[in-house]
Amino acid sequence: MTALDLAGPVAVVGTGTMGQGIAQVALRAGHLVRLYDTAPGRAREAADAIGARIDRLVEKNRLTSADGDAARARLLPADDLTDLADCALVVEAVLEELGAKQELFRALEDIVGEDCLLATNTSSLSVTAVGGALRNPGRLVGLHFFNPAPLLPLVEVVSGYATDVSSATRAYETARAWGKTPVACADTPGFIVNRIARPFYAEAFAVYEAQGADPATIDAVLRECGGFRMGAFELTDLIGQDVNESVTHSVWRSFFHDVRFTPSLAQRRLVESGRLGRKSGQGWYDYREGAEPAEPHTAEPRQAPAYVVAEGDLGPASELLALIREAGVQVREDEEDHGTRLVLPGGGQLTLADGQTSVEFRDVVYFDLAFDYRKATRIALSASQDTSAQTLSEAIGLFQALGKDVSVIGDVPGMIVARTVARIVDLAHDAVAKGVATEEDIDTAMRLGVNYPLGPFEWSRRLGRTWACSLLDDLHERDPSGRYAPSLALYRHSYATEKREGAS
Repeated sequence: MTALDLAGPVAVVGTGTMGQGIAQVALRAGHLVRLYDTAPGRAREAADAIGARIDRLVEKNRLTSADGDAARARLLPADDLTDLADCALVVEAVLEELGAKQELFRALEDIVGEDCLLATNTSSLSVTAVGGALRNPGRLVGLHFFNPAPLLPLVEVVSGYATDVSSATRAYETARAWGKTPVACADTPGFIVNRIARPFYAEAFAVYEAQGADPATIDAVLRECGGFRMGAFELTDLIGQDVNESVTHSVWRSFFHDVRFTPSLAQRRLVESGRLGRKSGQGWYDYREGAEPAEPHTAEPRQAPAYVVAEGDLGPASELLALIREAGVQVREDEEDHGTRLVLPGGGQLTLADGQTSVEFRDVVYFDLAFDYRKATRIALSASQDTSAQTLSEAIGLFQALGKDVSVIGDVPGMIVARTVARIVDLAHDAVAKGVATEEDIDTAMRLGVNYPLGPFEWSRRLGRTWACSLLDDLHERDPSGRYAPSLALYRHSYATEKREGAS
């Protein structure tokens, strides 16, 4: 089956922010839209709010006056659930409570026609469980929009265990006809985005809990070095700490307390204290009037070294060699050494984060992974108490000579960006191996759903097929809890690559 005929009415049940957004999307696509809410008068209030947004689009010349009038005329509040009887699609956007959703769909099944497509916008519940209460669960599908629905392009089209292929196809094509970018996904905890995004938050919180760096510094490194749109702390403050933690707990419980998805104790304490982020005035940061903005730790200016010795090509950080030369620092190459590090004039070493700790070696400073070393405006360095002051000073001065702000963090294995990207890559490989989604759909979902600079598989190809597995192996050796153990899928991917390269 194909997308819904534009003559087919669409119903949205639940008129909160998400429900209104979905209704607006369907209106803009040309559908007659019916709004229903169990609270008396709420549907009419929502219709007025949507109408006001349409008026603003007309005022901004994003919609013609005629099209705006036509859209408002197609928006009809429903006083009773039976008013939805002739709808071709019903999208549910009520509270995240399984019983409430099941009760709604059982009632709808007795009202709408046999060919009506039923969709849940759940972000954390099982689509299979929602549909399990129906006589015909094959016509129920997940249509997970992202907030704000009129602006964000991604829609996860989730097939429950009993969802018919024809229903999923129809939902997918409908989302595409509405101007969205749909991705197909199996019914797994967190679907694509909320499953694979967990390390972005978890690793930032773990570095903080280990006293490796403060929230402002970690966020700055993720943004200015990692290329992420926002840092984990500021993003969860925007989402709401209670909301973000609830999703984390839901995924963790659904995976039977898998250690890879373990929630953060520091975030739990934040929620318990009522510091929920922007909406409460305090979260990781203080948003109250007159509060001083938190600033990242930035090292004081240091003298750049006169030269560095390059042992190897620095792997994923190879573009640094050109930047160092451009900054006027001599690069002496050691052609006989096959390592991947820089040796500083004082004899200390500067090495890309690899999952090991500085304290294990004599006079080593680690630097973090960057999305683009040329464009990065900040670099994180990691050193131990045994690192000489001269080595750390030379390392700071070198990156400052490249025009970078430098943040020195604690002796954290894998640092900030590197461990985060490695874990995201790992969960993505694991998801593909378990049939959750394709590589292409996962990359699309993570770029559009959470604005990552690259999809996980794009990262993997750029960094080298063995990079993530090697870093996680080193992390797992230092934290054998299982949190960092590479998945079997990533191990196979890396090992097969090594075999092919060894045979060539």
